Amino acid sequence: MTNRKIEYWVIPPEADSEFVAHMEEVLETYEKPYDPQVPVLCMDEQPVQLLKETRSPIPATAEHAKRVDYEYERAGTAAIFLFTEPLAGWREVAVRERRTKIDWAVEMARLLEGRYAACVKVIVVCDNLNTHTKGAFYEAFEPERARALVRRIKFCYTPKHGSWLNVAENELSSLTRQCVSDRRFEDIATLREKTEAWSNDVNTTQRGVDWQMKIDDARTKLRSVYPTIKEPQRNNFPLSPAAGYGSRSILFWLRNLLRYGDSIVFVFSPLD
Repeated sequence: MTNRKIEYWVIPPEADSEFVAHMEEVLETYEKPYDPQVPVLCMDEQPVQLLKETRSPIPATAEHAKRVDYEYERAGTAAIFLFTEPLAGWREVAVRERRTKIDWAVEMARLLEGRYAACVKVIVVCDNLNTHTKGAFYEAFEPERARALVRRIKFCYTPKHGSWLNVAENELSSLTRQCVSDRRFEDIATLREKTEAWSNDVNTTQRGVDWQMKIDDARTKLRSVYPTIKEPQRNNFPLSPAAGYGSRSILFWLRNLLRYGDSIVFVFSPLD
């Protein structure tokens, strides 16, 4: 058994028209200039395991780092919702017990009726999950309120196996590395406090996201993802009694061509 190194990548599909269509829609959305009336909002989410300490940690000193016992107690799970507006340099983290349709709709409504209350429409870039739908609002609110919210949303879904196109996924990765990973949170209140402190600090110290990849770059660097367009097959045969074809033979030949979807080119020559 050899010790081989394994690298994990997001391997894109080959010749996938649906992937290309969603990818170019996302890239076109990122190319638009900043419009405060129609902002671009990216969102992503992830679960978090809550863990309780079974023994009190030993605080860090000048000689030793903080020491935590290897034993812990599971305390349930929580869900992190991260929202970011790339061109405005803003991000916000919401923590909930679950990540159902209703949880997602409630968080979206909070932003639409709060930060984006004066906006005409909000373009939402997100993964194509079964919880990220217009119907989620009708499960959470009365029809009148749900319709008012849905009317102001324009969904822009990332392609399947193409979540790397979502800016919120990059922000969520930063949050995980800088705040969540290698730490134990015993309850939702503690997790909410730490993630809120992270978002406030990042909003203060960092600028917006400068997305570099354009549609022309994708068409060049991701050429294998684009389907190859095949030219229709054309058959040019002389159809005339002089070439040995009778009327019944010609009809039989045309019927077989049409059955298999070939294109037919008719070339007429003047009679002598």
